[in-house]
Amino acid sequence: MDERATPADDTWRICLAGALALAVAMGIGRFGFTPLLPLMQREGLVNADGGAALAAVNYAGYLLGALSAAALTGRPRRLVLGGLLATAALTAGAGAVSGLAPWLLLRGLAGVLSAWVMVGVSSWALGELARRGRAEAGGVVFAGVGVGIAAAGALAWWRAGDGAAALWWQLGLLALAATAVIALCWRPSRAASPITAAPPATRAPLPRGSTGLIVCYACFGFGYILPATYLPALARALVDDPQRFGIAWPVFGIAAAISTLLAARALRRWRQLDVWAACHLLLAVGTVAPLLGRSVWMIGFAALCVGGSFMVATMAGLQQARRLAPAHPAPLLGRMTAAFALGQIAGPLVALAWSRAPLPGLTGIESTLALAALLLCASAAWLHYRQENPHVQSEALAASR
Repeated sequence: MDERATPADDTWRICLAGALALAVAMGIGRFGFTPLLPLMQREGLVNADGGAALAAVNYAGYLLGALSAAALTGRPRRLVLGGLLATAALTAGAGAVSGLAPWLLLRGLAGVLSAWVMVGVSSWALGELARRGRAEAGGVVFAGVGVGIAAAGALAWWRAGDGAAALWWQLGLLALAATAVIALCWRPSRAASPITAAPPATRAPLPRGSTGLIVCYACFGFGYILPATYLPALARALVDDPQRFGIAWPVFGIAAAISTLLAARALRRWRQLDVWAACHLLLAVGTVAPLLGRSVWMIGFAALCVGGSFMVATMAGLQQARRLAPAHPAPLLGRMTAAFALGQIAGPLVALAWSRAPLPGLTGIESTLALAALLLCASAAWLHYRQENPHVQSEALAASR
């Protein structure tokens, strides 16, 4: 592709490269572990405590990656492709080692890399689409997360008989193949801007009303990560057949991809805070569903609810942060990202603690799911009843012009 070509000529390349990058970094690098966890438990490779520790260290790595990505000086293309190659190697490496200690190291590094790739893709793909007047195509890029989740889950479901170690290798090869396609689609451009540290101007004080948004985003991180991590394991507790319990994760990913593609229309028609609140309520329904009915169908319904809302909640929350601080959104976005990551870390750790002292009649995971549903409902109510500041609305309107 000639760099002097019309801006619209390569929109499809940008969308494909960005979506595939998020599919590898998030769908495989971060969440490929989820459909493999029940298989690893079934094979006696890891117990419930080990699974919670592996999940928590991955989320801690994501927090570290999110906090450090802005300080990287490499160009987005170099950062993303390097991160994806390393993700493929780490994923395959999980099948070559055994024991909790090396898996903890690999999962932590995978979390760091997934955050770096997310920053690199956001820096390049979304900026390029906006420059071409195709900002709405960003939904296609973010749909890559759901596509990657669905692909990893489908592979784990289809090839469950191969065993967990072989599936780690297969996911690594899939990540490597996708990275090759990304390298072909993503042509170097003189317009590509490096990822640099935020300028001093972005260190402005947080706007009024931002504390509530940060707390709600932390509740979102806590609430979504529990079903996102444990739905296949809950399904396995009901049916010890990989061909049946493994279907929960592909359903989750397909719902995430479709909802992201439909989100742009909803965000244009409805108030962002109401869309975000509705996502929290749908998440709460999906979170509490396994407690109301212990069946594979109820697990599938939960996967549909959670998968169909978590990426839309992500988009709505971050857009609301930009609206509240249109001139300098970086500080608020950084605080919200950190709060989200901390919520993710807290989820598996609370489940681990409650596995030793659960609520009456519930397991540790189920007790934590009940707490998550309460937090999601409370934060949804706060978001729905929160009134927009007219001064902030006028600033956001002026900034959008």
